[in-house]
Amino acid sequence: MQVVMILFSLANASVLGQNPSWRFRSTSATERALQYQAGQKIHGFTVKEVFTVPDLFLTAVKLTHDNTGAQYLHAARDDKNNLFSVQFRTTPMDDTGVPHILEHTVLCGSQKYPCRDPFFKMLNRSLSTFMNAFTASDYTMYPFSTQNGKDFQNLLSVYLDAVFFPCLRELDFWQEGWRLENENPTDPASPLAFKGVVFNEMKGAFSDNERVYAQHLQNKLFPDHTYGVVSGGEPLAIPDLTWEQLKHFHATHYHPSNARFFTYGDLPLEQHLEQIQEEALSRFERTEPDTAVPSQPIWDQPREDHVTCSPDAMSPDPAKQNTLCMSFLLGDITDTFESFTLSLLSSLMISGPNSPFYKALIEPKIGSDFSSVVGYDGSTKEASFSIGLQGMAEEDIPKVKQIIVQTIDEIIANGFEEERIEAQLHKIEIQMKHQSTSFGLSLASYIASCWNHDGDPVQLLKISDSVTQFRQALKDNPRFLQEKVLHYFKNNTHRLTLSMSPDEAYLEKQTKSEKEKLQKKIKALSESDKKEIYEKGLELLSVQSQTQDASCLPALKVSDIEPTISVTPVVMDTAGGVPVQYCEQPTNGMVYFRAVCSLNTLPEDLKPYVPLFCSVITRMGCGRLDYRQQAQQMELKTGGMSVSTSVHPDHSNMDMYEQGVLLSSSCLERNLPDMFHLWSEIFNSPHFDDEERLRVLVMMSAQELANGISYSGHMYAMTRAARSLTPTGELNETFGGMEQVKFMKRIAEMPDLTKVLRTLPRIKRHILNPLNMRCAVNTTPQKVADAAGQLDHFISGVASNKKDRRPVRPDIAERPLDPLAAPGSGPSRKLIKEAHFKPCQMKTFFPMPFPVNFVSHCIRTVPFTHEDYASLNILARMMTAKYLHGEIREKGGAYGGGARMGGGLFTFYSYRDPNSVQTLAAFRKGVDWARSGAFTQQDIDEAKLSVFSAVDSPVAPSDKGMGRFLTGITDELKQAHRERLFAVTSKNIVDVAGRYLGIGQRTCGVAVLGPENDTIRKDPSWVVK
Repeated sequence: MQVVMILFSLANASVLGQNPSWRFRSTSATERALQYQAGQKIHGFTVKEVFTVPDLFLTAVKLTHDNTGAQYLHAARDDKNNLFSVQFRTTPMDDTGVPHILEHTVLCGSQKYPCRDPFFKMLNRSLSTFMNAFTASDYTMYPFSTQNGKDFQNLLSVYLDAVFFPCLRELDFWQEGWRLENENPTDPASPLAFKGVVFNEMKGAFSDNERVYAQHLQNKLFPDHTYGVVSGGEPLAIPDLTWEQLKHFHATHYHPSNARFFTYGDLPLEQHLEQIQEEALSRFERTEPDTAVPSQPIWDQPREDHVTCSPDAMSPDPAKQNTLCMSFLLGDITDTFESFTLSLLSSLMISGPNSPFYKALIEPKIGSDFSSVVGYDGSTKEASFSIGLQGMAEEDIPKVKQIIVQTIDEIIANGFEEERIEAQLHKIEIQMKHQSTSFGLSLASYIASCWNHDGDPVQLLKISDSVTQFRQALKDNPRFLQEKVLHYFKNNTHRLTLSMSPDEAYLEKQTKSEKEKLQKKIKALSESDKKEIYEKGLELLSVQSQTQDASCLPALKVSDIEPTISVTPVVMDTAGGVPVQYCEQPTNGMVYFRAVCSLNTLPEDLKPYVPLFCSVITRMGCGRLDYRQQAQQMELKTGGMSVSTSVHPDHSNMDMYEQGVLLSSSCLERNLPDMFHLWSEIFNSPHFDDEERLRVLVMMSAQELANGISYSGHMYAMTRAARSLTPTGELNETFGGMEQVKFMKRIAEMPDLTKVLRTLPRIKRHILNPLNMRCAVNTTPQKVADAAGQLDHFISGVASNKKDRRPVRPDIAERPLDPLAAPGSGPSRKLIKEAHFKPCQMKTFFPMPFPVNFVSHCIRTVPFTHEDYASLNILARMMTAKYLHGEIREKGGAYGGGARMGGGLFTFYSYRDPNSVQTLAAFRKGVDWARSGAFTQQDIDEAKLSVFSAVDSPVAPSDKGMGRFLTGITDELKQAHRERLFAVTSKNIVDVAGRYLGIGQRTCGVAVLGPENDTIRKDPSWVVK
């Protein structure tokens, strides 16, 4: 896989000499790690430094490997979700995508685990909470996490063998990288074509204009070394890479002397070190890797450049599709404090409606939003800062350049208000306090770039030190920040101004270049070469079609899975007549508030406006605050306040659902009254009178939706395919599908928004009504009473909004919020019941300016509590791993594909797929495969492991009890579902595949987003949008 700008990713005890003190069994991982001392030798490593980071509740141990010089950082923390990561500095010097193709190929088999594709197979043989690999511009990282100690050792063994001792077979290079092959591999007369997973992934990536722009910007700002090339691979350069070059790149870059190891969590460090030494490092000697990235030579004068992209069919204004951005080269990222300062300075310059660049560039409505690359970027050896606009007219380019220069001058003259600086520091405090489930992964990513260039990861973790130093610097010199702006922006000659405009013939030119490249390759082939290509194609197909023996791989057993779930206690109460769920959790001084407000009384004609209402209600001002002051108060007093749509089908009846909006916010305990005060102002007196402000928000929202399609096309295809199958499907399409994208495009095109402004207060009256509301609070036991008091005060303060309105649809079913209460005795969730809903079959095609397809086929099945739901769930995982992965990714060349079960729907999908009709046929064949029972007990067990790793994925303290609050699925219902999952048999799977997925058994929906398609256009059963 490649991560934008930086990243590409894949899916997915001996005694120590003189000092036996490590045997000390302390209660906590952080205390145990404090027993280590600098100079101590452990399993071939030497401890360099041990230090505590109280803010992050961890102890860090820094080591180096004696023999190879490999660097190691361990972060001990009382967190069961342990993480391992190894990263190599990978510095390609051409556009062939060699590090990215290598990242895919090393995961296709290794010395100890020679089976094909151990990476994807381990997804189903472990309880991992995360498994993937990333290619950045200058490093490649292989992280995994799991809550199970045995699983950690299994995965570590597979990962170490993959990166240090991969097979790198030529067939794997063809499959993952690129190959010339007959379009139909079994027909030597069919034309030759380029195929390969990374080849198609990058074609898909470069169909995203934001991605194209980001890539050009980096290449042109740092033209002289590795950042001047496309690390993920330029589609037309990928076919220049040879298998020999791939193997050479591995030999020179994937060596312990060029590696950095990171482990995190509560498992003992010695175990990790022993395993890494025994299984990998003991087999290497030190080398001097030549992978360092030199500093980019500084230009003596600024440069300008221009690139083109494909037009955007979803853009609100076809005449406004230009992007312009100024990028500045900053200092070396290994200077931790300077990086901290510049990152904070960047937020002050661009973040939120109070920032100077927002006022100067966004509010005059010259463009639709900031450029896709904006602000501080510390992912390269020297950081950069970019500022610009997208969605603008070509004639406004000179004006925008002028505004940027003027704004920089104004910042130097005026500086920043103290309150805005405090708001940014408050944001950092909240980020440190918030407990996420993937904290280890966040740390690994956070330190990766700096450490990659030999910066000190330890300094990066001491965030409080940077905050203290920053406050002191500002105290010593009130013009501290202005002087940075003068130095890095005003007086900086290393500045690139890059514009991008749409070219109607862009895709045509790309297709033509690819054809020319292909013809050139074909011209050079002799008849015997062509014959060899055909034979190799058959060989690859035959290898892909063989049943794999994965017995060499380690695996957990189903018996390793916990039989029961851990219960999350919640307390049901009321505040001013509004139902409240309290969940006591170790939230580290934070309070998390949520409320669901029902849409049952909202007139149907207002429904499409609800997502817009959600996005603007917290951003238009309220009470005595205009929108700027509101944004400032939200940053100073909360961890964010947001409103989103919330649609959940009932757990036992697919034609019943709850529809609402979800209010979410968090704050430090000390700011609880302020947070509720902000919510009450939004309830009592939101501002709906500023058309100019609304237009800015509408333009940004429409632009964001249009930009998201090339990245999340599979989600749009799945939402559309499900549209006509259940009542929630219809609503999800209205709120978050292609319907919503088109609706927002129409609104953005309106010359006058007064009609829209008038609908907002109408929606508000129905939604922000305490009679239609229920709340949830997660906080520490000590804070519950205070939170309850504040919530009471809030509810009584918004009581004037109470109004008893009749539901639009009369058929309402009530589900008690407390399942133990007698029916009708206590508060309930009020669900809409559509007893006469008739699902119907629909096939929809959206022609899109992409070179790849997103395909989905969706079948209506059964709700969560139905006895067959568990079997369908296991079937979806098994079919993905054992059949669809091979057909859609390995043979078909798509970046991804599979099946999933959820919301009563069995859904097939593919992602960045060169095929469409062929993929739909593969979905049908997957059903035939399941019905034929051509799978083993081991396949079922692996699917169970995979399902349980999702079911048991860690939940953050802030989110505990939320599933129950939103969907009504209690711990008892979860436990019953768990027992049904354990009980699924081969017979159950064959049975449900036939009864639900067989042709004509159930109603299904199909959707494809992709390039022009004659086969679909000629077929009258398709609706073409």
